[in-house]
Amino acid sequence: MAELLEGLVIAHLGQGIAVEHKDKIILCQTLRRLETVAVGDKVLWSLSSPDQGRIEKILPRRSLLTRPSRNGKTRPVAANIDTVFVVFAIEPHCDFLLLDQYLAVCENLTISAALVLNKTDLPQSDSIEKELLDYKNLGYPLYRVSAKKASGLDELKRALKGQVSMLAGQSGVGKSSLTNAIIPDKDLKTNTISATTKHGRHTTTAATLYHLNDGGDLIDSPGLAIFGLAGLSENGLAYGYREFQSLIDNCQFNNCRHLHDKGCAVRVAAENGEISMTRYQRFLKLREKMPAAFV
Repeated sequence: MAELLEGLVIAHLGQGIAVEHKDKIILCQTLRRLETVAVGDKVLWSLSSPDQGRIEKILPRRSLLTRPSRNGKTRPVAANIDTVFVVFAIEPHCDFLLLDQYLAVCENLTISAALVLNKTDLPQSDSIEKELLDYKNLGYPLYRVSAKKASGLDELKRALKGQVSMLAGQSGVGKSSLTNAIIPDKDLKTNTISATTKHGRHTTTAATLYHLNDGGDLIDSPGLAIFGLAGLSENGLAYGYREFQSLIDNCQFNNCRHLHDKGCAVRVAAENGEISMTRYQRFLKLREKMPAAFV
């Protein structure tokens, strides 16, 4: 039996999966019985030919981020992430509904989340500042950056050290500009992955794991604008709002939907100004937006 080696999945390529072992990258195929392998997975693999390998086993994951796929199913995006840095920007507009959706998913997956406000070189409104204060009061770290002016990047880079991170955000917020600023030799590294494995071109929409020069890893997933609520229950969505967590057990009924239910502690707290009314209203919108997610 071939020797099993431990490796790290760093990219999906056209013809297979790029696995890093020590300082080498090898193109691997997967056993059919295995579930879909994600970038960031630690795997056991064996050599199937002098320059190709076969993934035999996916090692236990500490976290897994998925996105909606066909037929109501989900596909893995990245594994073993410590922190998702949610990028949003003053322009085109601050989409706090999408931001809340990202945060709700992270809360349920026990992945840490941090906020990155880009384009801070542009004038911003008092209403944005008021919203940002709510997130800071909930304990979410906030990094103010301008990829264009290269301001705030040193602090963000320090936050990325020593962990596996991922940037998430809608198109237009400057996620790719930030990634290029954090990984200045990104194109060189991408070409090295393709050249080393000799097979299959690297596609620009594929997730890729990059080692940062100062330590830590960043998973770049250019095709990922959104990861959905498909895996969440109605209770999970409510739990995803950090300020609701201590209130849920105080609701009169165990199956409280936090709408017009009698004795709802969450709704009363929002009405009394104890928690953010705008966040509560966005929770109601997300609830309406994705009824198919509720099981």
